[in-house]
Amino acid sequence: MNTFRLALRGLSRNRRRSLVTLLTIAFGFAAIALFAGYTHNVYDGLARQAVHGELLGHLTLSKRGMSKEGKLDPERYLLTAADIARIRDVLRDQPGIELVAPRLALSGIVSNGRASTIFIAEGIEPAAMEGLQAGLLALQDIRREAFMRTLKKLDPEHADVVALSAGLAELLHLPLQGQAALLVNTLHGQANAMDITVGSTFTTGNANTNDKSALIPLALTQSLYDIDGGADRLTVLLDDIARTERMRERLGEALRATGLDIEIRSWQDLSDFYNQVHNMFNMIFGFIFSIVLTVVVMGTANSMSMTVIERTREIGTLRAIGLRRGGVLRLFAAEAMLLTLVSCAVGLLITIAVRYGINAAAISYVPPNSTSPVPLLVDLDFARIAFTLVLMLAVGSLAAWLPARRAAHQAIPDALGHN
Repeated sequence: MNTFRLALRGLSRNRRRSLVTLLTIAFGFAAIALFAGYTHNVYDGLARQAVHGELLGHLTLSKRGMSKEGKLDPERYLLTAADIARIRDVLRDQPGIELVAPRLALSGIVSNGRASTIFIAEGIEPAAMEGLQAGLLALQDIRREAFMRTLKKLDPEHADVVALSAGLAELLHLPLQGQAALLVNTLHGQANAMDITVGSTFTTGNANTNDKSALIPLALTQSLYDIDGGADRLTVLLDDIARTERMRERLGEALRATGLDIEIRSWQDLSDFYNQVHNMFNMIFGFIFSIVLTVVVMGTANSMSMTVIERTREIGTLRAIGLRRGGVLRLFAAEAMLLTLVSCAVGLLITIAVRYGINAAAISYVPPNSTSPVPLLVDLDFARIAFTLVLMLAVGSLAAWLPARRAAHQAIPDALGHN
């Protein structure tokens, strides 16, 4: 207690220097906390978009080998109606599962009668698609408006009504209720064509897929493929994204016990865009963190070095009246720790104020390779804030310990005679 009281007095001796160092650390801490909060919000938005916007769900179940060999031999790796029923029986006993949706991918040519282009489609039940997107509708903040642009709809009453991506509909000049024809290969390699009606359009959020994507009722997809009740995978939606890995392990054990050779992949395994953005922002955060931490260390070291030099005679006096070298080191380490702690507290207040201003300003921007704007929002990433605080306290104390150690090891007469 006496050590911290002396440390507080020491900091108040040169208030200007202490204030400059405090502001250096505070603004550095705020810069790290704000960028961490921004990346946290980006990660959360990308996760929601992958799970609910891209309709990936939390887990995807398919026959082992489907992801690699299924395109060459789809019949071998399709889940039959009997397989789906067995898997549903296993999933029915697992808590936390909100939805199980059979899916069937499809590709081919779509024509408006005058022009044709390729399309990539997903067959899904309309009710299942609505359930997968419910997580976006539950949002109550500014992100809800951005996600609403990516909502997709199918008509449960009409199996021939499909949803086309906005770019594809524009490319073929297909208005709502416009007629088109789909030409695909069946599972056995024969050509199959059907007329469809454009019931709605949607944006994929990605410029590369917004001119070739479609969503089709599962029954129509099965008819085009000429199969009875099959699917290439099952999409599983959980009640909490944090359950994903634990549920994958539990389902893997339960399915193996029934003799089913099923591969289970999480939404992170399937969302390459999320992983790429996550890795990129982690690298940027590490780079910014290193720069800011270097500035903080140099500022703290310079301030404490000047303080130690100016108080060398005081150190000699303290040593002369019985204070050990370890006591001198603890005193200056306590000063640095106290200065860093107060600075981080001020930095946290700056973070909260700036975060409120950014979130209230309703700023939006269009990310690279995207088709719609997204809001610029900042969260409070408490894990990284705590990590930054602990690390700054450690390096601040170390920055004070090095010059204090040199002064503490000086001979007492030399320290008392220091000018």
